[in-house]
Amino acid sequence: MNVHDLPLSHVMQTGLLHCAPATPLREAAQRMTERQCSCILVIENQQALGIWTEHDALGIDFFNQQTRQEPIERHMSSPVATAPMHMRVDEAARLLSSRGHRHLLVTDADDLPVGIVSQTDIALHQGLEPYLRLREVHTAMQSHPLVLDGELLLNDVSEKMRLNQHDAAIVNTSDGLGIVTERDFIGFVALHPGTTSIGQLASRPLHTIAENAPLIQARELLIHHGIRHLAVLDGRHQVSGLIGFRDILMTADHHYLDELRDALEQRDSALAKSRQNLELAERVIESSLEGIIITDAQTRIEFVNPAFTHMTGYTLEEVTGKTPSVLASGRQDERFYQQMWACLQENGYWRGEVWNRRKSGELYLELLTITAITDQDGITQHYAGLFTDITHMRENEEQIRHLAYYDPLTRLPNRRLLEDRLKLAMHHAHRAHEPLALIFIDLDHFKQVNDTLGHAVGDELLMHAADRMRGQLREDDTLARLGGDEFIILLSSIRDFGDATGVAQRIISTISAPYAIDGHEFRVGCSLGISVYPDDGETPTALMHSADAAMYRAKQEGRNTYRLYRAEMDRQAQQHLSLETALRNTLEGHNGIEMHYQPIYNRNTGAIASAESLARWYHPDHGWVSPGTFIPLAERSGLILPLGEHIIDRVLSDINHWRKAGITPPPIAINLSAAQFWQADFIAKVEKKLKDANIDPTLITFELTESMLFERREQGMDVLSQLSALGCRIALDDFGTGYSSLSYLHKMAANSLKIDQSFIAALDDKTHDSRPIVAAISSLAEQLGLSVVAEGVETEQQLALLSQYPIDAIQGFYLSRPLTPADFQALIAT
Repeated sequence: MNVHDLPLSHVMQTGLLHCAPATPLREAAQRMTERQCSCILVIENQQALGIWTEHDALGIDFFNQQTRQEPIERHMSSPVATAPMHMRVDEAARLLSSRGHRHLLVTDADDLPVGIVSQTDIALHQGLEPYLRLREVHTAMQSHPLVLDGELLLNDVSEKMRLNQHDAAIVNTSDGLGIVTERDFIGFVALHPGTTSIGQLASRPLHTIAENAPLIQARELLIHHGIRHLAVLDGRHQVSGLIGFRDILMTADHHYLDELRDALEQRDSALAKSRQNLELAERVIESSLEGIIITDAQTRIEFVNPAFTHMTGYTLEEVTGKTPSVLASGRQDERFYQQMWACLQENGYWRGEVWNRRKSGELYLELLTITAITDQDGITQHYAGLFTDITHMRENEEQIRHLAYYDPLTRLPNRRLLEDRLKLAMHHAHRAHEPLALIFIDLDHFKQVNDTLGHAVGDELLMHAADRMRGQLREDDTLARLGGDEFIILLSSIRDFGDATGVAQRIISTISAPYAIDGHEFRVGCSLGISVYPDDGETPTALMHSADAAMYRAKQEGRNTYRLYRAEMDRQAQQHLSLETALRNTLEGHNGIEMHYQPIYNRNTGAIASAESLARWYHPDHGWVSPGTFIPLAERSGLILPLGEHIIDRVLSDINHWRKAGITPPPIAINLSAAQFWQADFIAKVEKKLKDANIDPTLITFELTESMLFERREQGMDVLSQLSALGCRIALDDFGTGYSSLSYLHKMAANSLKIDQSFIAALDDKTHDSRPIVAAISSLAEQLGLSVVAEGVETEQQLALLSQYPIDAIQGFYLSRPLTPADFQALIAT
């Protein structure tokens, strides 16, 4: 039979990958990635409502994380182009071409989906091998490939590929060239945010082929590596184009194909005559629903049946003479095949499950039986393999297992999975001597929502609440639903109960925000109970019981709050909360935080060179609160930004007060937190504050620790350059205690280094002598043109020892403690 006369049932892919209309886009993408499929059908009541393909993934807004949680029905293409399974391959090719589609859904006599066929499936059954041996790669390649910088963000890359109508792009990174394709974006939808640089995601190495190589070699490389595209190299070994399956097939000369089909028909006719004696056996084999493959003693393929072609996509002509490794997926290692052949040699047969790869690249799971066929002398002449595609069966089993461990409404882990994770977490906590916490959550007045607005609204509320809570947790934390409106959070690797109470406060805040569901707007609260391992229970059951008891106490004592299981810890938590509330009220009232100023003296002249501003907090109820207490509290509670704003404002206000008194103040240093430094509008805010206060920027020095720049060094250098451009000065605080890097220090827009006080304190320590370190830092700074400040000088001996080194300024209790604004004014006025 002419290959073009084949019905679609012989070339279509079975084991349809499908999902429901409400399936989140991320989940659909994950399933496509696992199966390595190019599309997924959206089916409801056995009817195909739409299709979502790898090409559609380019249209996703990767910056918007919520898009990935949207149901797939919002993004699918509809209606789905269909064709009956008896339609001929050439008719299907014309149908795809005329409609501009890439896939056809194949239906049976009852119009039910039975398979799917793509342009590639059809084209790969055209018998192009002789033609491909005669043509060279440069006749079919894309001569103007899309080349992108590896620093581009994922969302920008998808937009460029979509607008330029490219199904692949070469990525230029510092590690060399890579490639991204439409299929890669399926995995990106499931795993990566839009802000990820494409250089991190590009596939490497970039497989290549020469321009003058035959097209048949290009096709074999594509199949061998299981990839979609090759880079084409010119005579200078420079990339001159891209070539993929579609490019190879689109260049086929139709006139030549007609002649080729005639030749193949003649060959098929001759082969049919030579097989007349095997007609009955062939009919049995051809009608079998199991794939059959027969090899010689050297495992070279001699025969495959139509079911083999139907399941794998390979025709007999394509695999004759090759070994079954053409189907290998790479999931089984060499040891697996060694054991298989050892069993085959010993017993004469082997049976088991194997992951293989279809011609389209899609993975499938098969149940395979191999039998050795021997002659009268017991010598193996052939091997026969029979296999069945069991992928769909395994997916059903996986779905059943998923339902056993996950809540079907919220898709959160259920009690069974939570208990398993809790056991593992407790074993780890025991070995690492670390605490962990459980937070038991119950929504307040949930029954009233169900009774008044209906169960549908109640279900939506539970899903919204689950999403909000999930957004407040770390990646390693577990949020589970026990049933009804009860949830549990497992927090592993915490420092103390303060971490758990911080999460509890965020959960209360996010749950309490208004909900708008089906035209109804309302609020609910939640009551939380916290237990900590190992103090509140050494078994999962005991720990959950303690958290449950604490939750009921929270309900009894007013709702929409949290309680810890142990009363003494609860009192500490309430003290922390009280202190946080006091700090919040202080910042909102702009009264209570004041600045003290510690002079920094020029070592040679003894004159005041500058001063460091230090925040001090007095509260009527709590008294003087140590900076070591309220600064970390501000960082944990999210108050560090308003506190930092308040400090800058107070310093600028004090400077203006001194100026009005006719005093010219020295430069004042302000310590920056990481949260302030990395604000997108930080530079603009500083510029506006200086302008509004009419203060010369050279009067302000910003101090920051070098560790703040470690993870985002280049971005940090840019921020420092912008601060310097304003006229502000930069000081590196605690130098030598972090990740000091000479590779960037000489490029940094810094004016001074402050040697950490730990090195100053050890100057006269015979056991841990720090003098070589002080010498090295001060000498390095001198060579780089930076001034050096020794901070924490507390004794006359330390001051004397520092005279040996090129130190510019001294700061410490020995010369002066931090002074109130009035005392500092009196000092600089003299």
